[in-house]
Amino acid sequence: MSSKLITEIFTPFQDHINEEQEIREEIRQIMKSIEKPLREIITVLQVIHQDHKLEELHQACIKGREIFEEVRIGFEKLDKIVPAGQYYRYHDHWKYVMQRLCFLAALIIYLEKGILIDKLTAAQILGIHEKSNLKFDLEDYLMGLLNLSTELSRFAVNSVTYKDYDRPLQISKFVAELNAGFRLLNLKNDSLRKRFDAMKYDVKKIEEVVYDLSIRGLAAKNSEEPVEK
Repeated sequence: MSSKLITEIFTPFQDHINEEQEIREEIRQIMKSIEKPLREIITVLQVIHQDHKLEELHQACIKGREIFEEVRIGFEKLDKIVPAGQYYRYHDHWKYVMQRLCFLAALIIYLEKGILIDKLTAAQILGIHEKSNLKFDLEDYLMGLLNLSTELSRFAVNSVTYKDYDRPLQISKFVAELNAGFRLLNLKNDSLRKRFDAMKYDVKKIEEVVYDLSIRGLAAKNSEEPVEK
């Protein structure tokens, strides 16, 4: 085999490798611009573990939604970079970030309305609905919901510290329903199944908080107290 033939065969390979590396580098730069507001939203929503005043929670949700605009701008740029039909080729670059952002969107919806975010609403908040080359993978959505259960278990524990004795009861009901929903699924994905297996510890932690409040009569006492004006 002549050296000329070898060159003809392998040169296009290098061109392909170079092109792919350029795409990955552009994706990494865009993801940095998305990770920054992600960290900011996490910081803003940490107020739920520090202050249980309704107005503070409301303002945190408003601020979080505002920061999400930066996320949507980032995904708009990303959609133009990802080659058509190659979503899963580059999925690892944004998989974890999408899961975290879904969790944060779900937390905001829970704090605002006390309900579970649906997949379409999550995609809209993230800005990845109706995109040409990006989509919202089901695994990323479900992982976001599982992360929500862990955060709410922590929220339930900290609520007691701030003498908000009713919230653990609300969280317990919500997480129990979320857990029941996941039990309807026959999870084949290893990472999802392992993460769901860990959810039982979130449920147990919340149940222990509720049990402790029940035997102490604190939840009933709190519900009978007049609301401060």
